[in-house]
Amino acid sequence: MTKEDVLEAVKERDVKFIRTQFTDTLGIIKSWAIPVEQLEEAFESGVMFDGSSIQGFTKIEESDMKLVLDPSTFRILPWRPTTGAVARILGDVYLPNGQPFEGDPRYVLKSAIEEAKKMGYSMNVGPELEFFLFKLDANGNPTTELTDHGGYFDFSPLDRAQDVRRDIDYTLESMGFQIEASHHEVAPSQHEIDFRFGDVLSTADNVITFKYVVKSIAYHKGYYATFMPKPLFGVNGSGMHTNQSLFKGDNNVFYDPEGEDQLSQEAMYYIGGLLKHIKEFAAVTNPVVNSYKRIVPGYEAPVYLTWSAKNRSSLIRIPATRGNGTRVELRCPDPSCNPYLAFALMLRAGLDGIKNKIDPGEPTNTNIFHLTEKEREEKGIRSLPADLKGAIDEMKGSKFVKEVLGEHVFSHYLCAKEMEWDEYKANVHPWELEKYLHML
Repeated sequence: MTKEDVLEAVKERDVKFIRTQFTDTLGIIKSWAIPVEQLEEAFESGVMFDGSSIQGFTKIEESDMKLVLDPSTFRILPWRPTTGAVARILGDVYLPNGQPFEGDPRYVLKSAIEEAKKMGYSMNVGPELEFFLFKLDANGNPTTELTDHGGYFDFSPLDRAQDVRRDIDYTLESMGFQIEASHHEVAPSQHEIDFRFGDVLSTADNVITFKYVVKSIAYHKGYYATFMPKPLFGVNGSGMHTNQSLFKGDNNVFYDPEGEDQLSQEAMYYIGGLLKHIKEFAAVTNPVVNSYKRIVPGYEAPVYLTWSAKNRSSLIRIPATRGNGTRVELRCPDPSCNPYLAFALMLRAGLDGIKNKIDPGEPTNTNIFHLTEKEREEKGIRSLPADLKGAIDEMKGSKFVKEVLGEHVFSHYLCAKEMEWDEYKANVHPWELEKYLHML
């Protein structure tokens, strides 16, 4: 949509308020509403705000910032009243002098897109987001009380929240999403809704919108939706498997009918780049302490740095579809990540693999979880970081991540994550009390 399209739509749909939105460094949505009468001026001049109050942005003496609205992200919020409707628009953050703010996650992704464009590529992404639906308590606060005991692909009565998921599906479709699959996941109260792939910037915007919609609809229906990677012990956690492909024009460059497994050399190098750099940016794809409770053997989450066209225990899987559907699936990211930063790092890692012809090695087609530690060592199989501290340390020493994110995001992101780890390390957790209080 153009600016003119949006201005016409707000009149036709009786929109009264516009929620302007962007994300902070960690991917948390920031939003404020403006009356529709200010929308045209907002398109012309931007919307000023205090950047010193936003995680990872600026100091108080450099706080004036401007949100430049992107009309293509205009969406009516279907769960709000149709009379006096409310809409949403995402934007890009700029400095008062008219320069893009280098700390804006959307800017980081746009920079990666430009790098791909210089090499003749565009990127398509298809993320698969999982989430849990829990009950609210009497005061409307979230709990971890299960809504069902269903499993993979179960339906009513085991999948008791299917009506909520259906309402989420309808809402997403009314906001322009093409839903490809919607089902109960492996763990009780766990769900997955997959939407159609698209260009990487629109898809990152869609991830932000998706999480916003899921949480809003669930709450309106009396449930709490969480994208926390591992809210329950002893069951699978929630991932965000990320399918990615590169195109030149209308042609998928990962597909080669004559190549082994019908994969092109560019696809192989792209995989090599991801495998080379994934440990360095795991703190972005798996950004919270809880992320590493998911990435453990036994719960279908990848731990080991391998690739395969067959094996789902590998970090990188090549789904069976070929032709323009040929893609590389990175299986470690989880939905707590900032999609703008995560997608930027995946894209630039793959491009680095192509530039420097990084060989991914032979595929690993056996179940890695069945190998002993000695067998993995003999095969040279490396692991993802075991916890957030390990991921932070890997990122700290990475020139690659610093170049992709830029000095501003790199330093502020690391600072936030180190504070998070220190807070976690200093806290006494329920497990410790249960384990030691009566023992010692």
